[in-house]
Amino acid sequence: MEFRTLRAFVEVVRQGGFSQAARTVFATQSAVSKAVKQLEEEVGMPLLDRIGHRSTPTAAGEAVYRRGLRLLADRDDLMAELAEIRGLKRGTLRLGLPPIGSSTLFAPLFAIYRQLYPGIDIRLVEHGSDRLEEILRAGEVDLAASLLPVADEFEWLEMRSEPLVALVERSHPLADADEIGLDGLRGLPFLLFEQGFALNRILFQACRRHGFEPEIAARSSQIDFLVALAGAGVGVAFLPRLIAAQRAHPAVRAVPLDEPGTDWTMAMIWRRGGYLSDAARAWLAVARESRTQAAMGGEGEE
Repeated sequence: MEFRTLRAFVEVVRQGGFSQAARTVFATQSAVSKAVKQLEEEVGMPLLDRIGHRSTPTAAGEAVYRRGLRLLADRDDLMAELAEIRGLKRGTLRLGLPPIGSSTLFAPLFAIYRQLYPGIDIRLVEHGSDRLEEILRAGEVDLAASLLPVADEFEWLEMRSEPLVALVERSHPLADADEIGLDGLRGLPFLLFEQGFALNRILFQACRRHGFEPEIAARSSQIDFLVALAGAGVGVAFLPRLIAAQRAHPAVRAVPLDEPGTDWTMAMIWRRGGYLSDAARAWLAVARESRTQAAMGGEGEE
């Protein structure tokens, strides 16, 4: 059943005749008559009782008219809602962010995005980067933040790159070093994030390039707790330089990690060739603008 034929029939009933209905739907009288006939053939029974120039609905016509009014109203509501979504007055953005760095990199983007698009509902999922990639792959979020490099199945927009620092207790001999290589940390227990954090993967790969597997003293998803453990001498923790500076601890010294291939490079990622909603595209536009302004202003230079 086409909306075109249904609307023509509804207007014939509403206006009481074909000529009046034709003027309402901006069509010829013969086109309206043809549309009603097509609808009667589709339902298999007469819908109108034609008496002279007057047309009144049959019992079947009354049923089609009542349901037709509802269907056409629902269609109009749907088209209005889609127009609002297209115009970013309504909609949903499903966003995956990791605990590390989100307050610095993405909280300002939230503020800008909410100001520009107050009608968009942001549904936030928080996990480590590896877990977020799984969720994105399954289509449960539109966009996610993850550490580079990522698989070829994803497209990405780099947001920020920072070197890693090793967090050691201030009385430890390594605390006075200008920088530390992984070979120098071979005998120390590591304090790592929970499973699903890409930073762990980067560190493990670097250790294996040096021929060893690190001893793990503790895991946590809490940055402050890992920093406190490092300050208590339990082991060595690792953070991006920017985040370590924000979480300074009196018992901890952040020593630059001298290890190629371990930079913390955060990016927004999405499925290559996948559908991106207008709300998601608007978020990426805000992120690109923020990235451009940061590069022009030299933001983040130490």
